[in-house]
Amino acid sequence: MKKILYAIIALAACVMLTQCKDFLSVSSPNKMDNDFVTSSVSESFKTLSQCYRTILSVSGGGNYNWNDSQSDAEYYPEYNSGNGRTGFLDVDKVPITDANGQYNNLFTVLARASRIGKILEEKEEVTGASGVNDWTQLYGEAWTMWAWANIELVRHFGDVPFGLENSVVDEGYPLTSRFEILDACIAKLKEVESKMYYLGEGGLQAERMTRTFANALIAEANLLAGGFQTLRADENAPYGGISFVDQIESDATHKAIYARHPNWRTYYQEAQTYFRKVISGDAKGTARLITSDDRGLGNPFQRGFQYIMDMQVSPESYYEVGNQAPLQSERPYSQGRPSDGATKNAACCKVFGGIRVIPTAYYQIFEDGDLRWDASAVVTGSDGKGSEAMLTLNSGSRLKGGIGINKWDINKMKTPYVTACRNSGMNYVFYRVPTAMLKLAMVDVQLGETSEAGTLINQLRARAGLGNYPGTIDEYAVIAETKREALGEGDIKYMEVRAGKFTELAKAMRAELKTVIAGLEADGYYTFKNGRTISNYIWTKQVDLSGNNKAQNTYNRDESNPALTPGWRGGYDYTTTSSSGAVVGEKHNLAIKGLFEYIDPAGAEAAALEADGYKKTDWGIDMVKEKGTLWDYNMLSGIDYCSVPMVYHPLPLTTIQQSKGQVTNGYGLPQE
Repeated sequence: MKKILYAIIALAACVMLTQCKDFLSVSSPNKMDNDFVTSSVSESFKTLSQCYRTILSVSGGGNYNWNDSQSDAEYYPEYNSGNGRTGFLDVDKVPITDANGQYNNLFTVLARASRIGKILEEKEEVTGASGVNDWTQLYGEAWTMWAWANIELVRHFGDVPFGLENSVVDEGYPLTSRFEILDACIAKLKEVESKMYYLGEGGLQAERMTRTFANALIAEANLLAGGFQTLRADENAPYGGISFVDQIESDATHKAIYARHPNWRTYYQEAQTYFRKVISGDAKGTARLITSDDRGLGNPFQRGFQYIMDMQVSPESYYEVGNQAPLQSERPYSQGRPSDGATKNAACCKVFGGIRVIPTAYYQIFEDGDLRWDASAVVTGSDGKGSEAMLTLNSGSRLKGGIGINKWDINKMKTPYVTACRNSGMNYVFYRVPTAMLKLAMVDVQLGETSEAGTLINQLRARAGLGNYPGTIDEYAVIAETKREALGEGDIKYMEVRAGKFTELAKAMRAELKTVIAGLEADGYYTFKNGRTISNYIWTKQVDLSGNNKAQNTYNRDESNPALTPGWRGGYDYTTTSSSGAVVGEKHNLAIKGLFEYIDPAGAEAAALEADGYKKTDWGIDMVKEKGTLWDYNMLSGIDYCSVPMVYHPLPLTTIQQSKGQVTNGYGLPQE
């Protein structure tokens, strides 16, 4: 499916639509173009495939580009970088160009998809159909794309102009309330979803938008409308007198409040209905929670991500943004296990690693025996010369910058792509079954229905090798499991925002970091309540696990072996690739001592380790050295001067200018 889909995309000329210089200047195709586009299913799909190609441009950088994975568990690793200002919550320094590319691409999808939908709705195979066929699928698919793009605009920009695609507006246009936009998306999705194939029907996998995904989007739109959110409180707020409820915080300086819609329960009840449909009801199609590991490794959680590294569509996905080398692929480059390699022909190539795990989260959120721990976060990367190397806790990228995300790793590809970085071809998973389960669990909890929430949480814990949740099933329980399940995937921040807990948790994280760093500075170590200890120094040694001087990936953790604890690391044998000339040395795995317990640098144990070839290596001391830079500013520092979570990107300057004074940025974001 993957190769077929992207061969079509590569060939698609998109004859029916002009390229969009700006979302208000999209010209409409004439009747001749319409006839050509609808001459066959394959011709129509060629046109629609250009929309998928644009979606790849929007989602290629995924949650890294959007700063989604910056929460009380995740951060961006370069101190004071312009790439992360929205994620730092530093609204006063976000440039107006912050997300222009993503914004314009989303409007391009709106323009193309809605035009295709309007053309297809005139076709007899659609208007006269009594059931689902390939034409009705394309029709519903186009409108699902339209709804998806609108929902993403609301998620990342708040209130935006609406309904202007394929139009030229001379008299300006207003800002539209996010609730009006979401209501329109819900209505359109309900209208078209019955005309589409469920996931698995009609030969469709998760690289296409199906009826299953349309139902998931109905749930998602209701969730966005009903959850706690940051709202404009300035004179240009477009809410038409809605009296928001349950307000938690307000900020007069930035003219924003943190509250929810008065009809939030109605939205959440509908979200509940549609989440149930796609998790266990008639809309789930072939999507399923992976509960077994056919590799014999005993980790069904990690198996789900191995599909992506194997260039296969995961059975756990509702929708994946399809990719194929050598198209640009930000996974793993921006979001995966880091590498210091060169940009081309390295072992392995450069992996920037723009999402990292806050040490307080790494050391605390996972329980002993949780199969998600090592499969989610990793303390080693690749040196680019065929060997495993320790990551550092100082500012930077690649091997610098901190604990990495381990869900996308070039080393674990069946055949690593070594020609160039940023071209691995891995898909971007937009929506998967476990995240839907957790969202339903939060909806249940906030509606006061905790029984189902507990069942959902415990299903995820069971497949992670754990027993039932040990405490009360409430908002904090769902957030805790979201951190364990979705680290690095861009869901944690939004789960906390919708639950009304973001400000509280952000401030708690910042306070705890200061306590940990003070302990490191005073004592050389800090012991968490669970007994795990982070220290200023650890000891590392290169070893050969393979027995033949070749690199070896490692999988399950073995506490008796410092080269296997933590697990799920090591490296690929690059001597078998075209980059074999980049491989240096004979011992390619890394043994680590002192990662979770204190070793006195002046003591007998340290001396014995050094006599055995281990090297004293900086670890927590880097946090001490950068306590006033990386470990302060990058850690949601904006929450200190504005308690309302400022998570939105600014609308582009052209949108403001063309509105003829009707559209402005809110929340203290720039106007120029």
